[in-house]
Amino acid sequence: MTRVSKESTVARPQMLKLAEVLEEIEMSRAAFYRMRARGQAPRLRKLPNGQLRVSRADLDAWWEACAENAA
Repeated sequence: MTRVSKESTVARPQMLKLAEVLEEIEMSRAAFYRMRARGQAPRLRKLPNGQLRVSRADLDAWWEACAENAA
């Protein structure tokens, strides 16, 4: 019997909360904002209610760029 992972059956959210991004990239909020100040972090979007979000596409593109720069 083949087992399907939960992650493959559940759609990933298109917009992530900053806390979710920080958990995924294993980084502190302070380190993230330092990278952002240097222009090295994924783009943040501010919602009308003041909350911050990062699009899944922006985060994935940022991960790809980090992998290319490390190689």
